Amino acid sequence: MSQLPRYESYKDSGVQWLGEIPNHWNVKQLKFAVTCNDEALGENTELDYEILYVDISSVSLTEGIKHKEELLFENAPSRARRVVKSGDVLVSTVRTYLKAITYVESAEENLIASTGFAVLRPSEKFDSKFIGYWIQSEGMVGNIVANSVGVSYPAINSTDLVRLPIVELPLSEQKFIADFLDKRLAQVDALIAKQETLLEKLAEQRVALISHAVTKGLNPTVEMKKTGIKWIGDIPKHWKIMGLKKSLASIVDYRGKTPEKVEQGVFLVTARNIKNGFIDYSLSKEYVEEDLYLDIMSRGLPEIGDVLLTTEAPLGEIAQIDKTDIALAQRIIKFRGKKDVINNTFLKYFMLSRSFQDSLYTYSSGSTAIGIKAERLSYLKVAVPPLEEQEFISNFIAEGVHDIDGMVDKVHQTIQVLREYRSTLITQVVTGKIDVRNLKLN
Repeated sequence: MSQLPRYESYKDSGVQWLGEIPNHWNVKQLKFAVTCNDEALGENTELDYEILYVDISSVSLTEGIKHKEELLFENAPSRARRVVKSGDVLVSTVRTYLKAITYVESAEENLIASTGFAVLRPSEKFDSKFIGYWIQSEGMVGNIVANSVGVSYPAINSTDLVRLPIVELPLSEQKFIADFLDKRLAQVDALIAKQETLLEKLAEQRVALISHAVTKGLNPTVEMKKTGIKWIGDIPKHWKIMGLKKSLASIVDYRGKTPEKVEQGVFLVTARNIKNGFIDYSLSKEYVEEDLYLDIMSRGLPEIGDVLLTTEAPLGEIAQIDKTDIALAQRIIKFRGKKDVINNTFLKYFMLSRSFQDSLYTYSSGSTAIGIKAERLSYLKVAVPPLEEQEFISNFIAEGVHDIDGMVDKVHQTIQVLREYRSTLITQVVTGKIDVRNLKLN
């Protein structure tokens, strides 16, 4: 971005994080550019009034409003009160570290936000899209988080929020900047969308590789036989079909009371840590008291190679234990295959297959949180090749998965670079570090 043009002259803004701004710009408090929380639903709202509700978890800085929940007013949470109009900006004032901030270009007439948001409505002297980009700039997002109070539940009140700075510049220039960013970011977002599509294809390729290998084997000319099980289909003639439980040496359900968490101790593997066949220790970092470890794990200690299945929220994530100094949380079942029947790694891959995943959902229950009870696992079947063939198939899958996961990592890196460019571009343009007035987009 260093090659892009700058304004002719600058002055100190008086705001440390903002630095210099173009000479003809000024700094004001946000309250002179917007109104805050103008409209709210009253207690006398008709009980059968249907709303589209947006809460904090439904909004992200990179994706905007991801989800709207249809509710009748009588069933809506008490915090469903803020009326949202087209051109408003939603800023989360609670759990501000989540950075739930978005510009609302087009709002339905019944769009209602949680009282955990401040709803900012630009004045006539400010372009709504420019305000949206300003609030989403790195400096402002960081400023909102920095001015929040509280450790576990940081929040900023609306009064302090609107005291934060904003630049004042001619309305025509605001519109030009917003238009420039709309067009340039559309190009960036299109590139991100292509990468996300590639991720979906790689995920499908990963599942297809695993599913075919664990149900059809690796020999394309082998004689097949019918299993009579729709979700498994035909398998090689020399393979067996067994009940899942009959192939296991042990099965341990860790449901029950969640152990008390501590700052340091034994790592607690939760359902959030289990992903794509592996334990990802970065996704959630929780610990339990070392002195209570044996009591917590009294149902069964982990061994390297044991297979883990999440039973709910989410259902069907699979991993294989790679170290023993861990505790296992509720909503996890641990499997260990009989050594003379099934290889644990083959078992892991079979559980990752489309066939097994489909069967899990067939025998699951629940509406808001879909899950499967341990006793229903007795209905599940597993295809069992000879042990030597299981090992050969497992090694083949491991190599293929390693290659695919390597490509996935590179795509994620590309997406991260594009998102960083997107964020930096917004910041550089709305703070006047780049003069876009004479730039033309292809």
